[in-house]
This record gives sequence, structure tokens and C-alpha cells, in this order.
Amino acid sequence: MTGRLKVVIAPDSFKGSLAANRVAAALADGWLSVRPDDEVVRLPIADGGEGTLDVFAAAVPGACRRAVKVTGPDGAQDTRLVDAEWLALPNGTAVVELASGSGLPLLGARRDPLGAHTVGLGQLLAVALDDPATRQIIVTLGGSASTDGGTGALTALGARFLDDAGVPLRPGGGSLARLASVDSRGLRPAPPGGVLCLTDVDAPLCGPRGAAAVFGPQKGASPDDVPLLDDGLRRLAALLGGEPDAPGAGAAGGTGYGLAAAWGARLVPGAATVAEHAGLPAVLTDADLVITGEGRFDATSLSGKVVGGVLRLAAARGGEAGPVPVLLVAGQLGAPSPPGVDAAVAIATLARGVPAAVAEPERWLAAAAAQLAAAR
Repeated sequence: MTGRLKVVIAPDSFKGSLAANRVAAALADGWLSVRPDDEVVRLPIADGGEGTLDVFAAAVPGACRRAVKVTGPDGAQDTRLVDAEWLALPNGTAVVELASGSGLPLLGARRDPLGAHTVGLGQLLAVALDDPATRQIIVTLGGSASTDGGTGALTALGARFLDDAGVPLRPGGGSLARLASVDSRGLRPAPPGGVLCLTDVDAPLCGPRGAAAVFGPQKGASPDDVPLLDDGLRRLAALLGGEPDAPGAGAAGGTGYGLAAAWGARLVPGAATVAEHAGLPAVLTDADLVITGEGRFDATSLSGKVVGGVLRLAAARGGEAGPVPVLLVAGQLGAPSPPGVDAAVAIATLARGVPAAVAEPERWLAAAAAQLAAAR
């Protein structure tokens, strides 16, 4: 390509290394070091996991962060408060990030697979509901510490989960094995515009692909804990009904299912929803190239993740221009480039090893973008 190009840079975060906005900045710096006259548009994206609130805050003019203290996810310390936040958008949408109040990093080095809960998420939702401007809530579901089916959040919103003696259960997925009934009479209603839950996985609630089996071990669940947690989620589904097999029902330890079944939330792919709110489809209409990326590109990257979402939007552009060519930058490449990707670079390859890439990710992201720019 010759002449001045419009280049859209729309990456995900590099998990455990760089937030999406810093990834986008490094890629932009590298590209402009070779092609300084190009128009570069930075539009970091997220898939509904950790960091999604930051992406909304950067993308939506007038977004306002609201700080609040909520109960942390540690079942052994039910009264420990953590600093959390939610985001108020000018159109009356509240963005609530599960990881802010009920995320795995809030436990530090500890893991509490049976006792961890989502009470903090429910408290965040309650505060958002208290704001008279709130018309709709978007919940981002990534990064949870628990496998409680969202019962902690629903408890904070007024529902009660009872054993066979009518006694409320302690929060946590381990307690659901004794679940006998649900009292939803005190549950606060959802806002008038409804609730969207952004998911970055398509797992069902239960079974070998479900919340406990697939994600429980990441949260510290032992081989004995997994069937206990799965049984509890099955008990919950038997009482709440809904669609436990729906894609995304198993997101965030089953919180996707709980909010859908009890609160009428809709489960939607996170990357597509964030991209829409960030304005990516409009920006791509006259783009010459789009650069996307993530920490590791593999077979899962095309299912609900940012890279897959960007590829679909790029391929969908019609008119004489046709699809937008995509350039991919990843920490590591664990799968062949899919159709639509013109070129792909792994920064671990450029840095001659993962440790070097992790030590200086911005340096190597800039180097990758410079290499791609030089080839244009």
C-alpha cells in the first residue's frame, strides 16, 4: 500500500502484562515510527472480562466513575470490604464489572473455591440501581473468584437461598449442595431498560464443559470440590429454571445463569457489545487496515474474544472497499492465522523468548508494529 493510510488499532489487553489502552499506545508508537504520516486511530477493546470498564470509560465521552466499598469475595472474611467502582454513562447505562467487587485477584494468593461468593457484585448492582439516572445495566462477567451461580449477588439484591429447614445459606458455591428452596419475593426489580451480561466464554452452567468442571480448578477447586460445586449448580437450576445450557450460562462461576434466570438478564458476547459501544463498526467504514491482538492467539480466540470480534467486523464491511485487511500482533501464536489476517507477528518470537517479551512488552509491541508498517 502507498499513500496515507487510515490504520485502526483495536487490541485486547495482554492478560497479566498490559491493559488494552497501553497495548494500543505501544502499537501506535511503533507504526508511526515507520509511517509518521498515516492516520492512526486507537480504539482498545475488551471481551467482557477484566478491564472492560476501563475500555468503556475511555471510549464513551462523559462516562463517570463512581467509587464504592463492597464486601470482598472471601468466604472466610465476610465483612472485609474492598474498594470497587462502577461506571455511569450519559445515556443512563450503568457498567458494573464483576471483577471490581468479586474478582479472583481480590483474594491475593488465597483461593476459596467453596466459600468465595459474588455478594460484592450484588452490592455494586444495588448502588447502580439506587441512582435514579440508571435505565440499563451492563455487567461484565470475567475474572470471578467463585462458583456460586450468582447467588451471592442475588442475595445482596434481596433474594434468599434456603436449606430444608428454611435457614438462609452462607454465601459460596459449596453451600448450594444444601439448597432446598429460593425466596425471590424481596428481589429488587431490574432497571426498566434491562440487564446485559457480557460473557467471554460460551460454557453452559453444568456438566463437563460447565462452570465447575472447566473453571473451578482455576479458582482452587480440588477434584473432590468440582462435583460438589456442579451438584450445587444443578440444584440451583432445578429451582430457578431458565436456560442452564445457554452459551455463557457458566460464565463467572454460573453468575451469567443466575442473573439471567432470576433477573431476566440477557447473555451477550462481550467483544461484540464493547466494540459497538466503542464505535468500532463506524471507524472501520473507511479504514485501510485494522491491527488487533491479545496475549496468546489460539483456537479459542475466534469464539467470543476480541480478535474474533474484530475479524468479523472487518470481514463484514461492504461496498467497493470490501473487507478491511487485518494485522495480528500477539504475545504468542498458538494457531494458524485465520482467513482475513494479512500478517501476524508474535512478540515472543521477536524478543527471542517469552521472558524477554514479558519483561518489556511495550518495546516489543512497538517493534512488531514497526515491522508490519515497514512491510506496507
